[in-house]
Amino acid sequence: MSELFFSHAIRAALEEEMERDPSVILLGEDIAEYGGAFKLTAGIIERFGPERVLNTPIAEGGFVGVAVGAAMTGLRPVVEIMFMDFISLAVDQLVNHAAKFHYQFGEQCRIPLVVRCPSGAGRGYGPTHSQSLERWFISTPGIIVVAPANAHDAKGLLKSAIRCDDPVVFLESKILYGRRGDVPEGDYTVPLGKAAIAREGDAVTILTYSRMVEESLKAAEALVEHGVEVEVVDLRTLAPLDVDTIATSVEKTGRVVVVEEGTFTGGVGAELVAQVVEHCFDYLQAPPKRVAAADCPVPSSRLLEQAVIPDYRTIAQAVAEVVAY
Repeated sequence: MSELFFSHAIRAALEEEMERDPSVILLGEDIAEYGGAFKLTAGIIERFGPERVLNTPIAEGGFVGVAVGAAMTGLRPVVEIMFMDFISLAVDQLVNHAAKFHYQFGEQCRIPLVVRCPSGAGRGYGPTHSQSLERWFISTPGIIVVAPANAHDAKGLLKSAIRCDDPVVFLESKILYGRRGDVPEGDYTVPLGKAAIAREGDAVTILTYSRMVEESLKAAEALVEHGVEVEVVDLRTLAPLDVDTIATSVEKTGRVVVVEEGTFTGGVGAELVAQVVEHCFDYLQAPPKRVAAADCPVPSSRLLEQAVIPDYRTIAQAVAEVVAY
């Protein structure tokens, strides 16, 4: 094992997959000599050259469209969207083209495309640079949505995403970039579509992903002194969901809290609750509880941002309410 920053684990995955497979190319704004807005691609152009690490214009719809075409012709493009908020400019290419071409053309066409998205709040970047927009894509058939919570999974899931023959939207919490974690040396992958038990417990199940796994684990530790053992399920992949792992945990605990960083209404949590009620209704001892950001744009003020985005305190409160029901 080596201890790596989350961001360095992402870079390691990119470099190893580019070394392994010459069809892997990188596209994005300022990703070459500058190394990207968060320096995740720093130094890669020196190793692989400008033919495989391409700077793009500030035109997400354009360069995601180029990447879709490149994927159709046999390359494996990895696109960096500077902030996930800007993926709105490429929704047409992703939802109407990348997600559907395999359905339309069968084995004549696959789209091995990864779109990396620095996402979420916590840095005071304001309403257009802090959003969690994964809800847009989990409801689109043909798109896989991945959201790692630690360095180990970030590397393993990204390698799996690059090797996948279908389009993948890959969420990277900006707050997690500076977190360290143990990462195995050498080649390994983490399977897409498989959740992990981040913490075992028998009182309440928390279903969550990305940065909220960290906050949920903090809440779980705080609740131990009150005699509440919380099980934390790290979903890792949001589409397709690992319903079997979700159901096994909820059947064991009988109570569930779903946690996301995105806004409340129509969010990932709503789908999770629907799945829990459909598959585990007879086991529930209390109504499921949702924890999410307030239904408003993310404020620029750090104090207001903290008031809008859930943290371990709001998660612990939700767990306490479910236990007390």
